[in-house]
Amino acid sequence: MNNYGFVRVAAATPSLKVADCGYNTGEILKQIEDAERKGVSVIVFPELCITAYTCGDLFLQRLLLEEAEKSLQDICDATRERAVTAIVGLPVEISNKLYNMAVVIGGGRIYGAVPKTFLPNYNEFYEMRWFYPSDELKDKYTYICGQYIPVGIDLIFKTVDFNFAIDICEDLWTPIPPSCFTSLSGADIIFNLSASNETTGKDAYRKSLISQQSARCIAGYVYAASGNGESTTDIIFAGSSMIAENGSILAEGERFSFDSTLITADIDIERLRNDRYRNKSFSMSEYRELDNLEFRHIEINPVDSDNEFILNRYISPAPFVPLQDATLGERCNEIFSIQVGGLAKRLLHTNSKTAVIGVSGGLDSTLALLVMVKTFDKLNLPREGIYGITMPGFGTTDRTYNNAMKLMQSLGVTIKEISIKDAVIQHFKDIEHDINVHDITYENSQARERTQILMDYANKVNGLVIGTGDLSELALGWCTYNGDHMSMYAVNTGIPKTLVRTLVSWVASTQMDDNSKEILNDVVDTPVSPELLPAAKDGTIAQKTEDVVGPYILHDFFLYYVLRFGFSPAKIYYLAKHAFKGQFRNEEILKWLKTFFRRFFSQQFKRSCMPDGPKVGSVNLSPRGDWRMPSDASVTMWMNQLDTLS
Repeated sequence: MNNYGFVRVAAATPSLKVADCGYNTGEILKQIEDAERKGVSVIVFPELCITAYTCGDLFLQRLLLEEAEKSLQDICDATRERAVTAIVGLPVEISNKLYNMAVVIGGGRIYGAVPKTFLPNYNEFYEMRWFYPSDELKDKYTYICGQYIPVGIDLIFKTVDFNFAIDICEDLWTPIPPSCFTSLSGADIIFNLSASNETTGKDAYRKSLISQQSARCIAGYVYAASGNGESTTDIIFAGSSMIAENGSILAEGERFSFDSTLITADIDIERLRNDRYRNKSFSMSEYRELDNLEFRHIEINPVDSDNEFILNRYISPAPFVPLQDATLGERCNEIFSIQVGGLAKRLLHTNSKTAVIGVSGGLDSTLALLVMVKTFDKLNLPREGIYGITMPGFGTTDRTYNNAMKLMQSLGVTIKEISIKDAVIQHFKDIEHDINVHDITYENSQARERTQILMDYANKVNGLVIGTGDLSELALGWCTYNGDHMSMYAVNTGIPKTLVRTLVSWVASTQMDDNSKEILNDVVDTPVSPELLPAAKDGTIAQKTEDVVGPYILHDFFLYYVLRFGFSPAKIYYLAKHAFKGQFRNEEILKWLKTFFRRFFSQQFKRSCMPDGPKVGSVNLSPRGDWRMPSDASVTMWMNQLDTLS
């Protein structure tokens, strides 16, 4: 069964009774059974869940300890035929000392036990009254339920698909949690058994801790806290449960529920591991004083499951685009500010007071023009120093031409109109090209003529040519080499097409007057086209880019997972089918995925000499730092895998 690197995990908060091991065990077993039905690989329960956390001095009663071990045996027996691995908490006595333990169980076997390292001993928590911290544990092995098992904080549990380690509650709240070290030693997921109580504002802080620790460790973090049934003598437990992956909260349970709760999420292990090996700071070797730190790796061989893996996780069809929520404006503002900041620095460095841009009435040139206007405003330069040049050609339509002219008028920049038709016709005569043959020579001659005009006009006014091409076009090579491919500074090279559209819409709605807003909204609604082929008989755009190379929403999706995580074509296809279900047929996705890889490899030579431009996100194609690829690399292996998909 191919899970494409995904592992389904669960955090459970059973409804408990204080010091009633039999009842608690019954609730735990119900949730283990539920987790297996949902295809969960590992489920974690709260701290001391077999006894409940709030037993107080009852932890010093022999009967409670004996019943807790019997319950552990019952749970162990119940997992004998189950594919799910469970992590439960209970007090364990070793060498006449009591430890707050997390025990890993699966397939009728106890694989190991991890003691809590940091014991709170303040306010309402007095754990050191009953338990010893992990540094008091000298034994490496002990007998539990008649099994001789490894114990200690140096345990990392290994499965076929991933490795995991354990924190216990307070361990997370310390300056350097134990999971920092287990992650550096190969643990992909950290499971935390917790009994965190509720106070005003604590939930937000706890969520921040979990999110940040998962990001710091480039790991999954699965957190289950005590809830209903714990004693409310002095404090309240809300059953907070969360699952995070590298800084993102994937799932969150209902707090203050009177019922047992179970949350699941699919963690992408391949994605985490790809991030780790790309991040050279993520290495134990950088922590010289920890070179002698050793962990024991415990092999886990769970019962095989016959269930087909069906991904239960939201995959955004537009991974570059900020979510449509309260953060959208903040993210768009940050991206736009990066573009403005990059261009401002370049203008200051070159002491340029003027800049030149080709304005077509399309999305890319519109965004670049908006960036230029805001940059000139920021530098207190008159907008008249921006020379917007519209260059009508054989495929220019009234819609784009009028939008270009009206937008430049609205923004108050200097407008120049220079037709390329006569110059290109003369060029066709010079190179003996038939003007009626609408091939690549016909198209590229126009693009290069426009670039020549921009470059020469920039020389004339002592300014910079600002490029308009975006990240998606660079990925597909959908630009004319040494034509629109070239500029003196390119502000859109870090912005994919799907994000260009979002940014223009955001600028229109937040920073423009009604007239400019209307123009920008029409630009957003205009089909993407280089307009290098004659218009249709009715004067509308005939050459639509997405009809030729495919939908940009698909290509941006492919680009994100190729560059950001290095996923194989098979996994990208799997994710795309999930993300675009109901929007594109599988054969359409596969067709355009093949187009993407074919073009991505063959067009690298254009990216190898692309102009400078600001990086705005984690994905970029600059040959100077982000993407270094031979221009003659073979695409054979990628295409061979694509040919096996259906």
